[in-house]
Amino acid sequence: MLDYLHNKIDIRCEPFSDIGSRLLVFQKVGTSELLIKLAERLTGIEPGLEKYLFRPPFIQDFYFCDEYGNKLSFEVNTSPDSLSFETSIGLFQLVFQDSETILIGTPENKTVGFHFVVNNSYRKLNASGVEVKNIKNFAYRTNTEIIQNEIKPVWNGLKIDLLVRSTVDQSIAIRISSQDELSIDLHSFKKILSAARNRWKTIFESLPFVNSKYQEKYLFAWWVLLNNIVSPKGFLTRYTVMPSKAYYVGAWLWDNALHAIALRNLDSKLAQDQIKLMLDYQLPDGMLPDAVYDEGIVTEIDHPFTARVTKPPIMAWAVRKLYDRNPDQEFIKHVYPYFVRESEWWFGQSDQNANGLAEYLHPYSSGLDDNPLWDGGMPVESPDINTYLYLQMENLAWMAEVLDKLEEASSWRLRAEALLDRMIACMWDEDKGLFQATHANQPVDVVTPFNLYPLWTGKLPDHMLERIIDHLTSTELFWGKYAIPSVAKNDPKFDPNKMWRGPIWANINYFFIEALNESNRQLLANELREKTLDLINDTPGINEYYNPITGSPAEQAAPVFSWTAAVFIELAIQATFDTIKLKKQGKEHG
Repeated sequence: MLDYLHNKIDIRCEPFSDIGSRLLVFQKVGTSELLIKLAERLTGIEPGLEKYLFRPPFIQDFYFCDEYGNKLSFEVNTSPDSLSFETSIGLFQLVFQDSETILIGTPENKTVGFHFVVNNSYRKLNASGVEVKNIKNFAYRTNTEIIQNEIKPVWNGLKIDLLVRSTVDQSIAIRISSQDELSIDLHSFKKILSAARNRWKTIFESLPFVNSKYQEKYLFAWWVLLNNIVSPKGFLTRYTVMPSKAYYVGAWLWDNALHAIALRNLDSKLAQDQIKLMLDYQLPDGMLPDAVYDEGIVTEIDHPFTARVTKPPIMAWAVRKLYDRNPDQEFIKHVYPYFVRESEWWFGQSDQNANGLAEYLHPYSSGLDDNPLWDGGMPVESPDINTYLYLQMENLAWMAEVLDKLEEASSWRLRAEALLDRMIACMWDEDKGLFQATHANQPVDVVTPFNLYPLWTGKLPDHMLERIIDHLTSTELFWGKYAIPSVAKNDPKFDPNKMWRGPIWANINYFFIEALNESNRQLLANELREKTLDLINDTPGINEYYNPITGSPAEQAAPVFSWTAAVFIELAIQATFDTIKLKKQGKEHG
């Protein structure tokens, strides 16, 4: 199965890493040089939640040399388990020996060199002097004959030139660690490479079967999801999936819910840990954090203004999917009290006009950071947050039943029904045929799919359901070859490339597939599922969001994005199951 992904990983933008590792190997665009970056927010060294995006590589200017020190050009071949670099003097290979150690195999019976610069310190000038802080500890070791081993300080770190005479199955190991102990156990390169290949082969062979149409992208999606896992460290006390090790360092609340849904097809404990990690940091008042990273949690953001921040409450919905695959009552018993407290927090802190409907107090709590729903200011009473809370209470009722708390189950269902009644009474606009977001008691004049979200309740009156479906399937608004844009295509604020102001997001499509199924519109749900799968399948890589006009990745979209991978995995498995079910039914009736 590894052959499916031969040269499908583009290390110019998609980092080569390993399950659990924080080391990211890139090829510098337009060169035969490598970079090694760190998937870490080092806020203790460099304060600022997003400073890591601008930190220089830990190792840069890395290239292979011949015996005279001449830089070697290479052609790279990629695979989930390793990288191979074809040069004029032979083959170099790279594999992870462990999460902190990279092993580089050398051409046999050749004199070869390595040049690189290690930037292991953070420097900051101030009015009275300079600060220098250590970022990571670094070591390298080789079992080859060393001919030259030269280290020189340069302006951006330490320049290293290493020249060795290799024989058979020899290598150089590079270790980057927070630990003071930097010993490296050198093993046979061929043995480590074989182990890496066997590990990925075993993983791929254990996955649920999918239709051949999706097989290649399905395996790539699993590589993306698993490649974005980091091992426990600091506040990240469990193995967790980052949205992208290169571009979103940490674990985010609603991302983890989606990652868990996909992971339940491979590892129930790993799936559960995505949920538990976020619950571990619930605040005393019940709020769940926006994000967790090595050195802390994110509960407040200072832009576009300072306020507390969380993410939409979809974890209880995800937990039910985990339970359907693995009915673990102890897991339900563990998570239920957290979601009870979270629900009470949402209504306690965000229903500022006391009308029974929740509001967003910061745009980022919606997860839809720059959507035009928030352009007029906050707070905004929006259909999406109240739909999420309806689903949360429905799933809390289900959890209470699993735990034999029948009175609580009845109470949650009554509260969910009352919330839907309030949404219909206060948000439904009969003239427009959609649910209206409001700010300062005035309608927010923009049309987005989030104005259609109550479809997900599955309980709308027939005439409302028909109006919502008409909007959703309108080619002027949301439907077409590519769907669903995050702002209606005919809205003045629609921008096909700008994050939440127009592009297609896989998670939102998944939510609408769920909503259509809940509303007994299975054929339309299947059509949207096929559109979503085809969009991701027909586009290189696995991207954060997509242009709804061209179907291409939007300009600023991050590659190797985990929840897009998770959604593709889930939908491909669903589509395959439905195909098998239809074939079985055909045989039974045949």
